[in-house]
Amino acid sequence: MTDPAPEGATIAAKLVDGPLKGRSVDTAIVQGRPPSTVEVADDDGTMCRYCLTELAQDGPSAQYSFLYRV
Repeated sequence: MTDPAPEGATIAAKLVDGPLKGRSVDTAIVQGRPPSTVEVADDDGTMCRYCLTELAQDGPSAQYSFLYRV
């Protein structure tokens, strides 16, 4: 059993495709895991929703794929 992440812990969400491809943003860990989706603001202020590419990821970062603009 893995220990829960400390409160306030973050992971780097690496955006692998879509309008924000190549960017990385810090996001809070949820129940010891990367969140299943993240919303990131584009340069023009619109929000883009990304989803976790694979459920089993570990380390200080996780990869996310573009879903749609919010």
